[in-house]
Amino acid sequence: MTAAPTTRPIPRQNGWRRVLRRAADWRPQLSVEALALLASLYFTVFCNRALWRAFAAATDLHALDGWLTALSMAVAITGLQAVALALVLHRRTARPLLSVLVVLAALASYPMDRYGVYLDPDMVRNVLHTEAKEAGELATPGLFAWLAGAVLLPMAVLWRVRLRRFPWRTALLRRGVALAVTVAASLAAMLLSFQDLSALMRNHHDLRYLITPGNLVVSTVRAASDDRAAAAGPRRPLGTDARLLLPPGHRPRLLVVVVGETVRARNWGLNGYRRQTTPELARLDVLNFSDVTACGSSTEVSLPCMFSARGRRDYDATAIRRSESLLHVLDHAGVATLWRDNQTGCKGVCDGLPFVSYLHARDRHYCDDERCLDEVLLADLARELDPAPVDRVVVLHQLGNHGPAYSRRYPPAYRHFVPDCRTPQLGDCSTAQIVNAYDNAILYTDHFLARTIALLQAQSAYDTAMVYVSDHGESLGENHLFLHGVPYAIAPDVQLKVPMVAWLSPALRRAEGFDRGCLRRVAAQPASHDNLFSSVLGLMRVQTTAYDRGEDLFAACRSGPLAAATAAAAASS
Repeated sequence: MTAAPTTRPIPRQNGWRRVLRRAADWRPQLSVEALALLASLYFTVFCNRALWRAFAAATDLHALDGWLTALSMAVAITGLQAVALALVLHRRTARPLLSVLVVLAALASYPMDRYGVYLDPDMVRNVLHTEAKEAGELATPGLFAWLAGAVLLPMAVLWRVRLRRFPWRTALLRRGVALAVTVAASLAAMLLSFQDLSALMRNHHDLRYLITPGNLVVSTVRAASDDRAAAAGPRRPLGTDARLLLPPGHRPRLLVVVVGETVRARNWGLNGYRRQTTPELARLDVLNFSDVTACGSSTEVSLPCMFSARGRRDYDATAIRRSESLLHVLDHAGVATLWRDNQTGCKGVCDGLPFVSYLHARDRHYCDDERCLDEVLLADLARELDPAPVDRVVVLHQLGNHGPAYSRRYPPAYRHFVPDCRTPQLGDCSTAQIVNAYDNAILYTDHFLARTIALLQAQSAYDTAMVYVSDHGESLGENHLFLHGVPYAIAPDVQLKVPMVAWLSPALRRAEGFDRGCLRRVAAQPASHDNLFSSVLGLMRVQTTAYDRGEDLFAACRSGPLAAATAAAAASS
């Protein structure tokens, strides 16, 4: 009699092992067209939070029409992005290209979502010109968490799918049909809510700079094209007829132009801010211009603009970059110029002229392994001025209030407003903490300017003056915006209204015959970055056809021996 065979039970795999095995075996097949549509849908849903938030603020989502418009816009954006992808993707290149695009879209969407940044060509230019130390301040734990959430899963899916292979005729036919259907669907979606969509884009046309990754691609191409156009050929000469008007017995002049960074007029103590953030300047005989408008909301725009003859009133970014600047006009007149920089350069303003950078300085008093405090700009400056008293203009380009790491812009002695935000990850701080850190940085700028004036007061061989103006302002959470760089047409006042201060030595005031009451009245009137060009030329007694007396903030208050000559020269030009 044969014994019955025994059976052994098959051990069950643990649940998590089954999941892992199934995930490892998961290799779906997709066409390139389907992958392009899937990637576009991912971008629309997960990389455009800033766009949908701005859309919700501009549209009534309590009504059915609002939701219909949102759906139409989502379908149109998804379809148009899918068409653009399908035109460039190939079976062999699809995964690498989409991998790069996923990472770039995630990087772009983080500041847009967290800080309210618009990715227009000027902002892209800012990003492209950002140096390593500045970029390092933005590499916060929040950014890495965002990248992990936005990149890891889509990348895993992207590299697990298998792309189907077709004969070239079939592939070409499928691609053509897919493009035609997608274009038709996009057009149908737009026609469904055409009136509402057209009104939205007409009234809020800057929304296009929130559509990711289309904004990244288009703005990068435009920025690169503009930069190439600006770099093509030599700069257009400006003010080659410039000469100094020097009366008998004149003394050389020394003007320090301090270009501030990211200081907004609303938090400037001399403007009546609820806090006294400028206590040292308040004790000095300075002229405070209380209503000043910047040429742009970013350094890349404002810096070239404020040193140009065109300014905002005749703004053309390419023409400004292709032309010589205020400093070149001064050089033509025989005025010695020097640019001392604690930032990322002079943006072409001082090309070909003396330039000193402190970006990587090793001053033991003012620098650490990350950045230098602005007082490094004054180190050894007096020694450079002593040997040969000639007419000079020195530009000091501050790091100032550059965010988001406001707490790194001032030493412990100026940590007056507490608790202050001690991290560049602003989302970890309250609004009050962010404002405290920002105001502390202004306190340090106040001290820096007072030290600059003290240095000028010690220059007995010169008639001296200082002009300070910030390049642009800053948002500190108002309307959910942080930092700066919002397109000029829709930028809030806190990003465009900036402080401006002038200090004129008694000797220079006597030489020019300045009327103090007149100066005070002028300082209370609206001014802008456009006034800097001719105001500096006027203070340095430079005669040139590039000078515009109407833009010179000090011209109407002169009564000295040069006043008539300057007015006559301006009239003849």
